[in-house]
Amino acid sequence: MSFRKEPPFTHGTVARSAVVLVNLGTPDEPTRGAVRRYLKEFLSDPRVVEIPRAVWWFILNLIILPFRSGKSAAKYRSIWTRDGSPLKVHTQKQAMLLRGALGERGHDALRVVMAMRYGSPSLPEVLDKLKAEHCERIVILPAYPQYSGTTTASIFDAVFAYFGKARNIPELRMVKHYHDHDSYIEALHDSVLAFWETNGRGQKLVMSFHGVPKRTLLLGDPYHCECYKTARLLAAKLRLQPDQYLVTFQSRFGKAEWLQPYTAPTLQQLARDGLERVDVICPGFTSDCLETLEEIAMEAKHDFLAAGGKQFHYIPCLNEDPAWIAGLAEIAEQHLIGWPTMMTAAQRDAEKKDAEVGREHAVALGAN
Repeated sequence: MSFRKEPPFTHGTVARSAVVLVNLGTPDEPTRGAVRRYLKEFLSDPRVVEIPRAVWWFILNLIILPFRSGKSAAKYRSIWTRDGSPLKVHTQKQAMLLRGALGERGHDALRVVMAMRYGSPSLPEVLDKLKAEHCERIVILPAYPQYSGTTTASIFDAVFAYFGKARNIPELRMVKHYHDHDSYIEALHDSVLAFWETNGRGQKLVMSFHGVPKRTLLLGDPYHCECYKTARLLAAKLRLQPDQYLVTFQSRFGKAEWLQPYTAPTLQQLARDGLERVDVICPGFTSDCLETLEEIAMEAKHDFLAAGGKQFHYIPCLNEDPAWIAGLAEIAEQHLIGWPTMMTAAQRDAEKKDAEVGREHAVALGAN
């Protein structure tokens, strides 16, 4: 086995700590070629699609990519902004604001960066830079509040694969989930109330989560349960009665049964049953993206209105909401406990002096 070449090391360099905010990913451009490259990387991950590789290779390369890339590119074009993909733009801003929020809490000796599981900036690319900057302590913070083997575990796989070829592995802490974290629920609560104060309140709040195949639940994936716990805690915080909200699952792909109830058919049925106004929120997404802006705010809205509904309101994701940035900082901070990220000037000077003494000893022993 060959190991990755380590970056140059200078004795006396002070070790640093870092937080990596990792989101799913996005095409670089809303073009057929860029979307095809992105979909191929995404859908080739065995965590995402658990079909025998030989069979799936045939389906992916000869059926899905040739026919789906163009349609997906058109959908991406419908939500693309001047600054690029909404998901990437929001994640970049979240990382920048998280850096500031942690700095205000005293964690000034800390790097905060963003990475994508698929697409760019890739996890290996970001981890390369952190190693070059002598980051010896790294928190991996997925942008997914609810754990799933199809998402969070895939990030962990990529991190383990990267360091599986490294000689010098830093201390790693992986944030598994925060679906029931007080600050996350509080931020969702505040965003719903703020929306209702401005736009009025619908007859029912639909909480739509990204779907996964039902077999993952039966095989032990906790995602389904964590989605329902998030919904239950948010509903309780909003003081909603059971008949005032619904949990649904969107983005079904293929012919297999996925977690139910499905979002689009549920919204259509609500309209047929006489519901005039519905509010939809997607708590599982912390950044607006194709699945929220196009699938929900456009397609689901069309389905509801076409079935007889009168008003459809989509409540945006948390994005750069100050309450969410503060919550994200609290979540990250809990995983930084014990690391030297909060130091007085005297402590920092002492650390630098100790590093200098170490360098002198190393040079005396023959180091460059």
